[in-house]
Amino acid sequence: MSIMDIIKTRRSVKQFKPDPVSEADLLSWLEAASYAPNHRMNEPWEIVIIGSETRAELKHKTDFGGAPVVLVLLSKSAATPFERDENVMAVSCFAQNFLLAAHEAGAGAYWASLGALPHNRLILGVPEDYDVIGVFGIGYPEEIPQLKQRTPVTSKITYRP
Repeated sequence: MSIMDIIKTRRSVKQFKPDPVSEADLLSWLEAASYAPNHRMNEPWEIVIIGSETRAELKHKTDFGGAPVVLVLLSKSAATPFERDENVMAVSCFAQNFLLAAHEAGAGAYWASLGALPHNRLILGVPEDYDVIGVFGIGYPEEIPQLKQRTPVTSKITYRP
């Protein structure tokens, strides 16, 4: 599959098969993600793998669709607000690389924002000066959602003199 095909066929998966994700595969996708662009090579991402007890405490409405793996992606603290923004941008690139690597291998992911809620930050043990980029359910899709129509990118372009 070409990179364009991988990008255009990736979907947010809502329901997963119970098939386990091997640690080797998960680490391979995370390793690929670590090649994301990041300012001054500070690699501001941290990954927390969630166990069943913590997962239950989060009380996600669908239990992450039964995904066999749930992980949290964090952005480390920074000395200035600008550097914090840079870190969040870099970790977002890490997340996209991870999603694409998993998709290329036949896996899928569900990206939830519930980790940013104050009570969930406490459950997850997130340091006060870190940002939660997302909580991800990872596994093999029960079904692959249909493509949703996108706004033509040309309508999002502005040219400046």
